[in-house]
Amino acid sequence: MMGHYGHIHRKQRQIDMDIELQHMDEWRKTHYSSELSADDDGKEVVLGGWVIKNKSLGGLKFFILQDREGTCQVTAKDDNPDVPDTVKELIPELGLMWVVMIKGTVHADSRAPGGFEIIPNEIKVVNKAIPQLPLVEGGKAELDTRLNSRVLDLRFKYSQSIFKIQHVMLAGFREFFYQNHFTEISTPKIIGSATEGGTELFPIIYFNREAFLSQSAQLYKEQLSSVFERVFEIAPCYRAESSHTKRHLCEILTLDMEMAFANIDDVLGTFEKALVHVLEKVNAECPEQLKVLKQKLEIPELPLKRYTYSEIIELLQTKGKYNIEWGEDITTDAYRVLDKFMKGYFYIQNWPTEAKPFYIQPCKDDPKVSESFDLQYGFLELASGGTRIHNKEYLIERLQEKKLNPESFADHLAAFDYGMPPHAGLGFGVGRFLTVLTGAQDIREAVLYPRTPERLTP
Repeated sequence: MMGHYGHIHRKQRQIDMDIELQHMDEWRKTHYSSELSADDDGKEVVLGGWVIKNKSLGGLKFFILQDREGTCQVTAKDDNPDVPDTVKELIPELGLMWVVMIKGTVHADSRAPGGFEIIPNEIKVVNKAIPQLPLVEGGKAELDTRLNSRVLDLRFKYSQSIFKIQHVMLAGFREFFYQNHFTEISTPKIIGSATEGGTELFPIIYFNREAFLSQSAQLYKEQLSSVFERVFEIAPCYRAESSHTKRHLCEILTLDMEMAFANIDDVLGTFEKALVHVLEKVNAECPEQLKVLKQKLEIPELPLKRYTYSEIIELLQTKGKYNIEWGEDITTDAYRVLDKFMKGYFYIQNWPTEAKPFYIQPCKDDPKVSESFDLQYGFLELASGGTRIHNKEYLIERLQEKKLNPESFADHLAAFDYGMPPHAGLGFGVGRFLTVLTGAQDIREAVLYPRTPERLTP
């Protein structure tokens, strides 16, 4: 058997040598596959993409061409005088994932995928792929194997569907924020000290001194809310957290928003409308992708259900029979218990003040709880936020209570000297939300090139 496969590989290499690569020259694509249909019968087109299937059946030769929008069939019959002999001879020799460009004519045919095919007049092979690909469409492979050959994995329908949905989702958020008078910002990802006083930072050498990769846009977006009033950012942040779960990464894409002259209620009301806007947009623009992923998105009714931290603790203790005391963090195990009787999207508000960062505003009538919230989808935390402290003296007091040195936050505190309005906001995990939309079981599937404690490549 090995000799047989070796013969095949030698034959493939011989074919590779016989077929010369060609330049595009003046050729340019006129259409994507999704832009064509049987109604274009007789239209001359130039297409380009990757060969993902190639078959010869008697006097019929055809291959499936894939581009960014989908696929179409390219067909050449031996008895068709309109197809040059050189093209008929070339088609059977095209390898999987070879990059080709085609000049041809659209031909309506109900038997072809999509109801049409392309009759080629000329084919250019502009690049080739190795004979033994590490992954094939529909083949079973472990996620790590897929990630090792990520760019190939991303050509397959399943993975492409995930990131088409991400594209539409991000466009939907931007669309909503633009319509509601938010300014898109871009904050530094190289910083001189911890954003929130945490230790989960990646240190880097910044010329002759130590710096860090940003773990959050928090302090910058607060400052910029005193300029543009309503701001948002979609950008990466970095957590040096040695977590080995299906929900954590070291580099994550977050959506941050901040609103001036606002409090927690304004943020909750605004963001849940953004959420519904995005869900409706994905449903409308990604039906094929949702079908591939076997997903059906439900649109929640507004306002979303809101529970206090105290109510959740009581539910866990009584209905969930889970041993947890007030003031404790809600662990993953506890959320799993909660998930048995609380589905969909909901808010958990008024967390213990001590459990939240220094910049979160304690409640006026009960300072031991704060004007804070988490947005949940079942057991999965999607967002965290709340009302911020805008009084400088009180902020310094809270820093000291958290055993943080106010001098380390001098630049941030200076912004409060110039007139800081009341403000509130949130940080939202894009990757986690994408797992909800697509049904992905591991957040690494929902990131183009994921970074974990074990993975730094590709």
